[in-house]
Amino acid sequence: MSSPVRPLPLALNDQIVLVTGGGRGLGAHIVRAFLAQGSRVVVNYLASGDAAQALVDEAPAGRAVALQADVRDPEAVARMLRQAGLALGAPVTTVVNNALPSFQFNGDARPQADTLGWDSVLQQLEGSVRGALNTVQAALPAMRAAGFGRVVNIGTNLFQNPVVPYHDYTAAKAALLSLTRTLSQDLGPDGITVNMVSGGLLRTTDASAATPPAVFDLIAASTPLRQVTTPAEFADAVLFFASPWSRAVTGQNLVVDGGLVKG
Repeated sequence: MSSPVRPLPLALNDQIVLVTGGGRGLGAHIVRAFLAQGSRVVVNYLASGDAAQALVDEAPAGRAVALQADVRDPEAVARMLRQAGLALGAPVTTVVNNALPSFQFNGDARPQADTLGWDSVLQQLEGSVRGALNTVQAALPAMRAAGFGRVVNIGTNLFQNPVVPYHDYTAAKAALLSLTRTLSQDLGPDGITVNMVSGGLLRTTDASAATPPAVFDLIAASTPLRQVTTPAEFADAVLFFASPWSRAVTGQNLVVDGGLVKG
């Protein structure tokens, strides 16, 4: 029996991309990376409305829209996807789950093993895992109808190398990696790929701004490239998983940290 013939993957300039938490930090770099490739982009935000609109204003007319939604709220996410289709003329094809619940990479202030509360873990699970599930479910009908979809989840190399034990954040990202792999199995027959891009400490985002310079220097000295990965470099890897070049890749976790963590 011959394999079913799938539609050709959409080029980046034919994709409509949702970037959650896209108004600032790493999300803003991902938004700019897609816009530079000609994609139409939904800049999702929770509270950073001015920053999200500033990104839209940078883009050519009609190529981007800023939409507010709490990704933890499935009804708000579904409404956002409907608004996106109306604003950009077609449904979302590509989802980048980047939104991060309030978090600072400050090892001195992190909850220790004996002080960690379940509320902190739940907050991260709600933002990372529930948020991703909501966006995928809202985008799924249109992706299935098109026979094409791309989901890129943002993870962390702390799962493989918990050099700083951020228990709540890392547990949620580990759960998101599991969801990435199970969704890839479930959605593959529909022409939808689901992958993860995992970074280390990035120099510099809002979340990593509290990191002391000495920590950045230590990480740089430990990588083969002798530098800390920038948000723009990380965004390039996200583009790969959305591009036609990754059409046979799904359920994978690509670590982008200058070679610090292997595998």
